[in-house]
Amino acid sequence: MQGRYVALIPAYQPTIFLTDLVQELNSSGLLVVLVDDGSGEAYKTLFNRCAQYAKVLHHTENAGKGRALKTGLSYILENYGAEKIAVTVDADGQHRVEDAVALCRTAEENPGVLILGSRDLKRNVPLRSRFGNTVTRWIYRISTGLNVHDTQTGLRAFSISMVPILLSIPGERYEYEMNVLLYCAREKIKIKEQTIDTIYIDNNSASHFDTLRDSARIYREILKFSVSSLIGFLVDYGIYSLLLFMTGHLLLSNIGARVISASVNFTLNRRFVFKNKENIAKAAIKYFLLAVIILIGNTAVLELLVTFCGIHQMLAKIATETIFFLFSWIVQRLIIFRKRGVR
Repeated sequence: MQGRYVALIPAYQPTIFLTDLVQELNSSGLLVVLVDDGSGEAYKTLFNRCAQYAKVLHHTENAGKGRALKTGLSYILENYGAEKIAVTVDADGQHRVEDAVALCRTAEENPGVLILGSRDLKRNVPLRSRFGNTVTRWIYRISTGLNVHDTQTGLRAFSISMVPILLSIPGERYEYEMNVLLYCAREKIKIKEQTIDTIYIDNNSASHFDTLRDSARIYREILKFSVSSLIGFLVDYGIYSLLLFMTGHLLLSNIGARVISASVNFTLNRRFVFKNKENIAKAAIKYFLLAVIILIGNTAVLELLVTFCGIHQMLAKIATETIFFLFSWIVQRLIIFRKRGVR
């Protein structure tokens, strides 16, 4: 194992236990790359101690976990062979060295696969962390169709040959790790989970995760889609109401509203949500097919709710649009505006 595995630790204002972690990794035969993410002068002595056992890289100011990981990955790519295995380890003491080594071995046996250290989130987990993991897991499942138990784990192992791909993925702070999982799902890169010990020291007080700000970054993509869909819904509902008032014809009002709102939604999603640069004609054809499918399903459900269930036309419209929201998100995310990445 000596020299085959490289541990990457992003650290921002860490505790004194970081020295023990770095020393133990080094003693276990791992090469260690430690990134000081702008911790400040007060932490200089701590990082100097760590430099006995690791290559220490410095940011002059705090740039975020995603950027710290990319700084370390760039160094690893330039200085170590593609045949080696890298493992990212959090600086707050949540990960056992034995688990890091075990993940490296699994990554060695599964080249091209992202190996995640998966914690048991039901036992000894602070409420904030458990809630965040649960929400993120379900959002990831809805957006990708994949069931990853621990989406927020920082213990991840992979072949260094995958580093160019990881460097191409956007994200500078905590959202980067979620973006990696989204990218893997989109580009069909296999993800494998491996059970690790669940450790939270002092109720995870050493974490610099800002629940509101960093959660917003993590969920930004689906939030952007939600805003786009809300605008599309308002356009759709407004035109539907107007046409229904003018004609009294349920079917024609729904079709007219869907045609106009679909055009608005396509433009917003292509330019602002998924930022897709594919040929507009190609994307438009795929979106048109989706719009036709949704229109048929939407109209059928609307007719069912109004005619057979006796629900008011306006309430039935809201219920129908809610039903087709998630279906539309998944198809656009994974098929129509699917980003092409580095292979």
